[in-house]
This record gives sequence, structure tokens and C-alpha cells, in this order.
Amino acid sequence: MASAAGSGRRIVVAVDEGEESAYALTWCLANVVSPAGGDTLVLVHARRPRPVYAAMDSAGYMMTSDVLASVERHANAVSAAAVDKAKRLCADHPHVKVETLVESGDPRDVVCDAAEKLAADLLVMGSHGYGFIQRAFLGSVSNHCAQNCKCPVLVVKRPKE
Repeated sequence: MASAAGSGRRIVVAVDEGEESAYALTWCLANVVSPAGGDTLVLVHARRPRPVYAAMDSAGYMMTSDVLASVERHANAVSAAAVDKAKRLCADHPHVKVETLVESGDPRDVVCDAAEKLAADLLVMGSHGYGFIQRAFLGSVSNHCAQNCKCPVLVVKRPKE
């Protein structure tokens, strides 16, 4: 699974604000990343695209630029917090090179596109453990990636507590 002779592997890890992705990253650091060094982890976070609001909502309230800027600041803060949390988890592993990538869009597309664009040797992601009905309505990012990514996909399921 090495990219080029002696250069280690390029492992893409999908991160979000949930505990499932934190568990998957921690599990990857403990069980997948080479303790000898050389591997590169790319932490990929998908920012939900900014919703398109009409100038006036159904209740007749105007959506001012201040409100829209506040929504944008909140989305940026959520993304930054998710990536910072993931970077802190990696801090105890100085032998691993860590890169980050934040893209806006549907997480299914962002993660798959990033894995392909980065020529990932492996994609690691958590599973929210949705049941059949929730998966049918919400869609499963891990299932989509497992079906559509060109590289191997490792879905790490958190143990039930």
C-alpha cells in the first residue's frame, strides 16, 4: 500500500465534530499508522455549504448581511473546532506528518473527491451507526465512500457502551 518507494502511506481520515470520527482517528493512530514513521495523515473536513436564503423568510423577516455573516462565522467556527480537535489527537504522534483539508460541500462528495485527488492509499472514517431507516433518509457517508472511492476504505465502528 505504499505510494512511492520508501515514502510511506498517504492516509486520509474524514473528520467532523462527532465522537465517531474522533474514535476512528484515535483507532487509526493506534492500529494503522506505522510507529516507525513515514506515513502522512490528511485530515479532511467537509463544511456544509452555506444555505441560500431568500431576502425575506416566510415569516416576513429580512435576512440582513449581518445575519448571513453570523451564520458564516458559526460555520467557520464549527469547522475550525473539528479540525483543531483532530490535530490535538495527532499531537501525541510526532512520527506522523499531519496535513489538513477543509472543503465546502456534501460530505460524501468532499471525502471521496479528496481521497482521489490526494491519491490516498487508505481512507479511514467513523460510522455513526444509523439504523436502516435513518440511512435511507439521511444517507450514509461511509457507505457512499465504501461504494465509490477508488482506494480501500476502512470504516471504524465505535464499540457500544
